[in-house]
Amino acid sequence: MKKLFLLLIICLGLSAADATIDVVNKGLVLPKIIVQDATTDFANRAMQDKFFKLVVGDLKVGSAFEVSDRYYTSKFDDSAIISADERADLIYRYALTQLGDRVNLKLKVLNAKTNKEHFSSEYTQSADKFVFLAHKSMVDMARNLNLPPIDWMDKSIIFSQYTAPGKSNIVVADYTLTYQKVVVSGGLNIFPKWANKDQSAFYYTSYIKSVPTLYKFDLKSNNKSKILQSGGMIVASDVSQDGTKLLLTMAPNDQSDIYLYDIISKNLKRITTFSGIDVNGNFVDNDTKVVFVSDRLEYPNIFATSIDGGAVEQMVFHGKNNNSISTFENYVVYSSRESINEYAQKTFNLYLISTKSDYVRQLTAGGVNTYPRFSSDGGSIIFIKSLGVSSAVGIIRVNENRSFQFPLRIGKLQSIDW
Repeated sequence: MKKLFLLLIICLGLSAADATIDVVNKGLVLPKIIVQDATTDFANRAMQDKFFKLVVGDLKVGSAFEVSDRYYTSKFDDSAIISADERADLIYRYALTQLGDRVNLKLKVLNAKTNKEHFSSEYTQSADKFVFLAHKSMVDMARNLNLPPIDWMDKSIIFSQYTAPGKSNIVVADYTLTYQKVVVSGGLNIFPKWANKDQSAFYYTSYIKSVPTLYKFDLKSNNKSKILQSGGMIVASDVSQDGTKLLLTMAPNDQSDIYLYDIISKNLKRITTFSGIDVNGNFVDNDTKVVFVSDRLEYPNIFATSIDGGAVEQMVFHGKNNNSISTFENYVVYSSRESINEYAQKTFNLYLISTKSDYVRQLTAGGVNTYPRFSSDGGSIIFIKSLGVSSAVGIIRVNENRSFQFPLRIGKLQSIDW
């Protein structure tokens, strides 16, 4: 168990709430949008109020508008003309209705000055997942108004949640943590990783008689199947673009290495052969290379090698504890420890680099920020923000230079995937 927890420390880089916004790049003038609730005769007032906050929060995270927090009501077919003191450019007007155990959203986006309708649609969702009505409408609105894509907003995140010593659940949630569903419980269940782009299954590590075991869990059937076992540890750190191959961290012979596992043929190939610790392999450059964390410099740092193994290239040349990485195309995001002395509070900041150039960009500026994961389009990064004994999901909008936090109210985040 001591070896397991040492490896966990290196993998993690560590010795539903309303969004909290941190605007890094101030001064950009954005069009103003207001939200109008045209709902009538909706029995669940708490859900109605929460939906308004979700819409406002989604608009803020989308970062395409200046968003008013003021609560407006309207009739759905009223004129859109707004008083001069409001100076709004657009209106997001919606109406909710309850249909048994389902909720219906009727939406239109209007020009506040001319009453011209820019976009309208209608959605239905089960009541327990009503939050995705807001998220889906934002994705469609951005697409129809030719705004930067935010398709990730309608995706689920999956995370491991510590609940007690030696116990953790696997939870599926929306990115704001408003919706949460425990899908695996009992024992220590860690390092969940989506198995495919449609998020119908995931891999995770659990234990059979103290032996680390990799499982695949099918969310449609709620059934799990055993993939592999390995002494020491076994973690699925990345999945190939076509979903047929896994990068695994395994330690069958005391020290951990990176392995490539073919789901179809069941073939297992060792990629790294270092005598120390190699963990957290991620595909990069169209699945032709692997970026990983290693202590071959006597401290954790980022390296790359071919998918077939062989020569190893150092990727990062600053910091003495660089870890918990994620990749998108030819970009790598990683966490770097930056405490200046033994009395200083631990600080882990996130950095973005390219495999094709010397490009380096710092993404956070203080606190403990670990376990970054790229969105499906690469334009956003989700990460774990540690807040003492608690933690939060952080989201960085890379091009917009904005970040947001959504605290986890119960337990603590162990790992996350998007």
